[in-house]
Amino acid sequence: MYLEHFGLKELPFSLTPNTQFFLSMASYQKAYNMLMLSIANREGFIKVVGEVGTGKTMLCRKVLNSLGEDANYVTAYIANPVLSPKGLFLAFAEELGLSEDADTGHHSLLKRISNKLMEYSLGGKQVVLFIDEAHAMPEKTLEALRLLTNLETEKSKLFQVVLFAQPELDEMLQEKSLRQLLQRITFSYHLECLNREGVDRYVSHRLATAGYNGSALFGRKAIDLIYECSNGIPRVVNILCHKALMVAYGKGERNVEGSFVRSAIEDTEGLVLPRSSHKTALLAGVAVACVTGLLVYLLGYYQGGV
Repeated sequence: MYLEHFGLKELPFSLTPNTQFFLSMASYQKAYNMLMLSIANREGFIKVVGEVGTGKTMLCRKVLNSLGEDANYVTAYIANPVLSPKGLFLAFAEELGLSEDADTGHHSLLKRISNKLMEYSLGGKQVVLFIDEAHAMPEKTLEALRLLTNLETEKSKLFQVVLFAQPELDEMLQEKSLRQLLQRITFSYHLECLNREGVDRYVSHRLATAGYNGSALFGRKAIDLIYECSNGIPRVVNILCHKALMVAYGKGERNVEGSFVRSAIEDTEGLVLPRSSHKTALLAGVAVACVTGLLVYLLGYYQGGV
């Protein structure tokens, strides 16, 4: 692999949500701050929405890690919420440390969860349930989750819910049957894609975090192409950067040129070269043809003169 070639300690553009690579860009830092403040204030439902690949899981893991360092919090995390209402309750119970059989009656299961939550509350612990890919939850399960949050003391809810989802969740919440859940969402945030400057910072940050300490590894044209083709979506940026580094390594080069990124784009399913790149290539071809034609003409002219 290219690690030694570029002086890297680890892969800088892995697709796994490693929180060491979390970048404090304005949008992500604002989302992180909103989550931490809302959780500290014991708000109700909290929702973070973003397109595929914008870093929702990374943000979720970052918050989970931060809360994990505070003894006052108990966190539960459900990565795949495509569950029936009872399946959701069983998954939550497991995250709370309860060993429940699938045959446990609905009433008994809810009672065990309620007692465990009350135990944590009396012990001064705040329980927070994180649900990733929440847009994939069946409507009945979403409603069951809302009903579950009715568990409370006279002063506060027994647990909070943080939903991470694609924009489809917002569409679901417009359904009349989910209007009560929509009213429970006290804070919501939409993760934006990176702009051109953000992509440049993102790439530099990940390289530095992975141990790179040389001059700019990706040229301006390379970053331009990555931004145009990825639309600022971090996951796509990672894929293109990783492949471009492999191309550079294969050619024995120490810097990533635009042509290497073009090769990465052509090798990636579902991506096409930006129109600007096609236009540049076309103009370059025309220029070469013109110069070649001129040379041929001049050569013929002088030979004829001789």
